[in-house]
Amino acid sequence: MKKLKLTLSILFVIAFTISACRKDKTPGPQGDTGATGATGAQGSNTGFTGSTGSTGNTGATGATGATGAGLTGATGATGATGATGANGSNGATGATGANGSAGATGANGSNGAAGATGATGANGTVGATGANGSAGATGATGTVGATGATGAGAASYVLSSQNISSIAAPYLVPAITQAVVDDGVVLVYYRPMGGNAYSELPFTNTSGLQMNFDSYGVGYVELEANQNINNNSAQFRVIIIPGVSLTNLEITHPGMDVNSLTSVTSYLHLSN
Repeated sequence: MKKLKLTLSILFVIAFTISACRKDKTPGPQGDTGATGATGAQGSNTGFTGSTGSTGNTGATGATGATGAGLTGATGATGATGATGANGSNGATGATGANGSAGATGANGSNGAAGATGATGANGTVGATGANGSAGATGATGTVGATGATGAGAASYVLSSQNISSIAAPYLVPAITQAVVDDGVVLVYYRPMGGNAYSELPFTNTSGLQMNFDSYGVGYVELEANQNINNNSAQFRVIIIPGVSLTNLEITHPGMDVNSLTSVTSYLHLSN
């Protein structure tokens, strides 16, 4: 503002001087230089800042500089292995899982080889003697059968007109010695009195009668049936073969059938 006033003052002086000169066109001598006027008051603040110009275009990207040729340093030595850490404590036992479903049944394995035959067990204690059955009527004495011809040491005995009961009972056969008991064969055959064919014991017929040859000992054979026969109608034929087992007898006489009395008497040369 002060600069403006100073400027106006100077312009006024100049205008006045020009006006004075016009009245007398002859220039007068140049006057001395006037003293320097006092400094005018400082003008107003700097004028308004102009608007910012638009940003110029981005310059092109410069080329990538070459990679430096520095050498890679050598790999350092491997450090020593650290000490093994202590074992951690065992974790708690987990809960037992549920049972799985049953698997399918496996195929049956093949049969194992047959085991060796076990030793013969000790003989059991003898049972108490049973009560005696009621005595049957005494039968008529049967006729003595003819003595058969001896064949290879074998003997044949006929027990005629005999009774038999459901209680095992001994029938006397004196030819059965200890030697026969120790090493021999005893066979017993049955037929009804007057019948034709003998059947080896044990025997069962179509009417349900059963007879058994239980055992033998020195001087006897022990027989029984599933029903009593008290009419002296039973006849027995006892074959005694000393010095041989049944197995060896069948080996030495391969064609002999011990189930047939006719076959046995034929092979052993005994009379029928």
